[in-house]
Amino acid sequence: MGKPTGFLEYQRETSKAVSPKERVLHFHEFHIPLPKEKQQLQGARCMDCGVPFCQSGMLIGGMTSGCPLHNLIPEWNDLLYTGNYEQAYQRLKKTNNFPEFTSRVCPALCEGACTCNINGEPVATKENERTIIEYAYQKGFAKAEIPVVRTGKKVAVIGSGPAGLACADQLNQRGHFVTVFEREDRVGGLLMYGIPNMKLEKQVINRKIEQMKEEGIEFITGVNIGVDMKAGKILKEYDCIVLACGASKPRDIKVPGREAAEIFFAVDFLKSTTQSLLRSNLADGQYISAKGKKVLVIGGGDTGNDCVGTAIRHGCAQVIQLEMMPKPPIVRAAENPWPQWAKVLKTDYGQEEAITLFGKDPRVYQTTVKEFKLDEKGRLKKAVLVKLEEKREEKTGRMTMVPVDGSEYEIEVDIVLIAAGFLGAQEYIAKAFGVELDGRGNVKTQAGKYLTNVGKVFVTGDMHRGQSLVVWAIQEGREAAKEVDQSLMGYTNL
Repeated sequence: MGKPTGFLEYQRETSKAVSPKERVLHFHEFHIPLPKEKQQLQGARCMDCGVPFCQSGMLIGGMTSGCPLHNLIPEWNDLLYTGNYEQAYQRLKKTNNFPEFTSRVCPALCEGACTCNINGEPVATKENERTIIEYAYQKGFAKAEIPVVRTGKKVAVIGSGPAGLACADQLNQRGHFVTVFEREDRVGGLLMYGIPNMKLEKQVINRKIEQMKEEGIEFITGVNIGVDMKAGKILKEYDCIVLACGASKPRDIKVPGREAAEIFFAVDFLKSTTQSLLRSNLADGQYISAKGKKVLVIGGGDTGNDCVGTAIRHGCAQVIQLEMMPKPPIVRAAENPWPQWAKVLKTDYGQEEAITLFGKDPRVYQTTVKEFKLDEKGRLKKAVLVKLEEKREEKTGRMTMVPVDGSEYEIEVDIVLIAAGFLGAQEYIAKAFGVELDGRGNVKTQAGKYLTNVGKVFVTGDMHRGQSLVVWAIQEGREAAKEVDQSLMGYTNL
């Protein structure tokens, strides 16, 4: 490393967030990057540890430790420190098609596995990555690379989320003709409509899509394969098809009163806001509004937090976020050692904003909804909540959360947002192509493979592995592209 003692000499420093009271007035990204010189010093903290767990992408204790893309992190951290930005970009893009996305929305599995965690704070790898890619765009390193040779093979990718885009990018660079079909009006999948603007501004996505178009990829939006166009037509016209439609079947809450019109899935709520924001900066009013309302968010994950932050920006009167599981510890437990992902309490941006505006953490742990109460006109007015406790199942030995008798209580609520995760692929697209689903609702393949039971139909991303992270989706897309290329050419150099 250029500075073997850097981790001893420099403290971890990251971008500064705009204060909650200021940032809730808009939907823009709100972190102010460090000056370039200071960010380079953060690269110097990479410590030549010998075994770079940061790039391992291993499963330890059922959780991912390190980057699933196996990014060459020590290499480009050092290149950043020494100011070799162009070479740092070349090393970064070797394993990651979309560092402009991951450097904004990834939970930084690399940092969780960083060796510096043992006695201090991890290297600021995520922000180092963002500095490299944004500088590359600024200086023209990250420009379109148009394939010189074309194979004549045609591939259709159904779905334009990170897995579909990564697969399309790889196959296009290999020289195949790639067409990406997207049922929404804009490209990006959940990057576009599932992740709010304040985490990932949409011009960042559009910038990359325009580059991919220049490189030869065709994008067709507003076409829902299996509904607007028959799968048979795609099967006939293309040499291979890759299904990358996501795990887009939301998990529902089946309790009395669920039929109320004021209860929405989180993805619909977030999508409607982003669409209106892009159309008119919310001026058209064509979105699910939380303004002046008492909001209940069901789900304690990233999507639930995004709902909290979005509802606050709408101007909600109150927000409560339910989490079924117990409150995590403040510090890492002894049974959760490094380099496992640390299961500790994290307060995300939406929760920070709720604490600042309403004076308390919106999260209520070990609690779920037992019933929704409606008025005489069928409108939502209250939610009956019930406390949960951990109990071990006698047959399986698994710990489950069960209701505590007599712990019910009521809260007033005007709008409910269900952010309880996803249950797998939507059946209509699987039926359209005749692919089999497994017991979890994902498209079935052999272990470690991407080919479905239908000859030239492959699958990738959340549709294949279940709901997961953007970085896993990119990894899936890259691996699926290898298998597609192998089937088309008899070998692959991807």
